[in-house]
Amino acid sequence: MSNLKKIIVLILLGGLMVMAAFSYFVYSNVFSPNTFFQNNEAHIYIPRSSNFSDVLEEIAPLLEDVKSFEMVAHKKGYSSNIKSGHFMIRKGMNNNQIINSIRIKNIPVKVKFNNQERIENLAGSLSRQLDADSLSFLKAVFNDAFLKKNNITKETALCIFIPNTYEVYWDITPEDFIKKMVEESNKFWNEERLAKSQKINLSKSQIISLAAIVQKETIKIDERPRVAGVYINRIKKGMLLQADPTVIYSKKLKENNFDLQIKRVLYEDLVIDSPYNTYKYIGIPPGPISMPDISSIDAVLNYETHNYYFFVADVTNFGYHKFAKNLTQHNRYKKEYTHWVSQQKIYR
Repeated sequence: MSNLKKIIVLILLGGLMVMAAFSYFVYSNVFSPNTFFQNNEAHIYIPRSSNFSDVLEEIAPLLEDVKSFEMVAHKKGYSSNIKSGHFMIRKGMNNNQIINSIRIKNIPVKVKFNNQERIENLAGSLSRQLDADSLSFLKAVFNDAFLKKNNITKETALCIFIPNTYEVYWDITPEDFIKKMVEESNKFWNEERLAKSQKINLSKSQIISLAAIVQKETIKIDERPRVAGVYINRIKKGMLLQADPTVIYSKKLKENNFDLQIKRVLYEDLVIDSPYNTYKYIGIPPGPISMPDISSIDAVLNYETHNYYFFVADVTNFGYHKFAKNLTQHNRYKKEYTHWVSQQKIYR
């Protein structure tokens, strides 16, 4: 074999070795599995403000080889084009698949809320479920332009949030989330519900504010239409609602302490000067004292028609109440209740 042929053969062999080495390099770094977890899948959350270092910190515990991931991320241009959101990585994925997943496969999350006492509490709950702090949600809700556009006030803002489970992107902005809640509220208030509210002659916010009282009064869903009927009867007669939960709310508001635990309303509490105190001010409070669930809202819209004007806790059937058509009958039931409360030594 001539020297030229030898040189050509060596060059070809060298090229094959380089190609083999390159192929191995590509396979091992790009297409070789690079996960380090035992479950079938792992979830990562990348906030909107993240840079590549933040992503590495988040994803590193899930990888077998962080360096190879970092190299491929740079090659694919991901390190300079971070995408926020909630992403899923499956066991056995390679770097190429991982990067594709966290770049284009933002997965919605399910957000759930109920029984929130104030917008502030709701904002805290949302901040624990989505990529935004509670202050951002408060600013979005209490924005003057937003309130005016939707014909709501700071007192009635809670009314646009119908308790349920919603599917949204984890990195949704507070503004877009609030807009979605308005859309969901409009869906909830369908023609049937709107017709019933008009028949009762109460606005949507008044229905929800009354439903909040009903829900605070009874934990029994089957009893809520009857309790709602009592309040509707009082409204029609022009009577004070005299709902203890509104007194408790007024006390919390006055003392600026919503962690306050009150098991018994005292006579001295009934004179608290607050528009939410239905022992002092006639009509429905200016806004809900909590977030009622759908069963409570529908209980008001479908209130039971009866002649009851009073009710008090039934100490022989806990959770339910005894209803009365007149004050004489009510005072008899109330005496039974106050006697039981004293026996239990519930003073506050």
